[in-house]
Amino acid sequence: MQTTAEQLSAMESLHRMARSGDPRATAAQHAKGKLTNRERLERLLDPGSFHELETLRRHQATGFGMEARRPHGDGVVVGWGAIEGRKVFVYAHDFRVFGGALGAAHAEKIQKIMDLAESTGAPLIGLNDGAGARIQEGVTALAGYGGIFRRNVRASGVIPQISVMLGPCAGGASYSPALTDFVFMVRGSSYMFLTGPDVVQAVTGEQISQEDLGGAVAHGTRSGVAGFVYPDEESCLDDVRYLVTLLPSNNREQPPALPADDPADRRCDRLTEIVPAEPNRPYDMRAVIGEIVDGGDFLEVHEAFAPNIVCALARIAGEVVGIVANQPQVLAGALDIAASEKAARFVRTCDAFNIPLVTLVDVPGFLPGVDQEHNGVIRHGAKLLYAYCEATVPRVQVILRKAYGGAYIVMDSRSIGCDMSFAWPGNEIAVMGAEGAANVIFRKELAAAPDPQTLRGWLVADYTDQLMHPYYAAERGLVDEVIDPRDTRRAIAESLQVLRSKSVHLPQRKHGVTPL
Repeated sequence: MQTTAEQLSAMESLHRMARSGDPRATAAQHAKGKLTNRERLERLLDPGSFHELETLRRHQATGFGMEARRPHGDGVVVGWGAIEGRKVFVYAHDFRVFGGALGAAHAEKIQKIMDLAESTGAPLIGLNDGAGARIQEGVTALAGYGGIFRRNVRASGVIPQISVMLGPCAGGASYSPALTDFVFMVRGSSYMFLTGPDVVQAVTGEQISQEDLGGAVAHGTRSGVAGFVYPDEESCLDDVRYLVTLLPSNNREQPPALPADDPADRRCDRLTEIVPAEPNRPYDMRAVIGEIVDGGDFLEVHEAFAPNIVCALARIAGEVVGIVANQPQVLAGALDIAASEKAARFVRTCDAFNIPLVTLVDVPGFLPGVDQEHNGVIRHGAKLLYAYCEATVPRVQVILRKAYGGAYIVMDSRSIGCDMSFAWPGNEIAVMGAEGAANVIFRKELAAAPDPQTLRGWLVADYTDQLMHPYYAAERGLVDEVIDPRDTRRAIAESLQVLRSKSVHLPQRKHGVTPL
């Protein structure tokens, strides 16, 4: 019979073996420029904060030689730790074991940690680096994914869910990241696709690489699956930590506030230089955001996808805010299908986690075009409209220059429920631009005029004076105040302060029918 000391020694030896991994597989992982799953956890979490669960779990599968290959941990590490002192639950695939492929035991470990995250009200972070379902385990592996997907949906809007793609993620495995709130990817090493390049070529004849089909750039710029793209794992994991500091632990808490060194009433003198008075001249909306937020620091989501709209998390007077802003540098800031979807998802995410919304408006309308209409710009634009109308968090709108047509309404106008609306003194709020309006209203007069250009100029000026002067909306209660641009930060900060105790009672219903 073993002594207690011998039992403890055997236990420690078993744990060391379970945690060390195959040295050759570790070397191969490093040769690809990738960290191991435990190295990733060390980078992600506060030092010494990680507590592992089910270290010694082993699969029970038989057949295809699986009886002889039963490594402890079964290819995934699960547990909890801390980021800046706040509890988070994590799981991390181990590509060195079965290529990170998911089997029944592997899935049950992830499901357990998901249940704990939901029941304790703490964020869930998944470090994904796996080859999909474990083929040797058949349908039980697929059922394992189903259990994960169901938990993703159940926890949606309850706790923040973050997926970090650090290797391959193929087939049905791709759906779990797609169901989470934020997806991070690394260029050159992370891939996501339902069918890989070989299948694509066999079925369609198209030849394409993994990177071009489902790499970080493809998902960061074209599909919109990835919200964040990085050149290496280290910078990626650093920004995961930063994102967590901007989010509440769950939907019953407020986002974490910090003491602000940047005065709430700081004048933003540069705003008058950044934004041209001429309504058709472009500028970088990111520079405007940088002037308004604390220390010029903000985290942009989906930076390279639908760049005609900017969505970012930041702080104003120490409080976390979600910023939605048209980007005049791209498509003149017009809304289109991709921009509407991007902003709608961001608005709903902020609303789910009690993050106030600040909307900066400089929009000429929705992007015209046959492709836009046939691909459903009406339906997709309605998603953004629905998201704003449904949001119950404090909502502040600032109109910088122009706000035309349906796009003005959709960008959180007073008529759809924003709490405070401000406008700069050069604002133009109208159904359309003055020249277009004059051409429509006075089409017959212009066609019959001996000098249509002179008449058009006079009619445009008259329309502007009557319906587009800077105080027209304010006179009708659609704008609360026309403000000095340099006071924009102060106006937003004061509004958010007074709205902090906002409470909305919604009608009883199972759920709305979002125009998906």
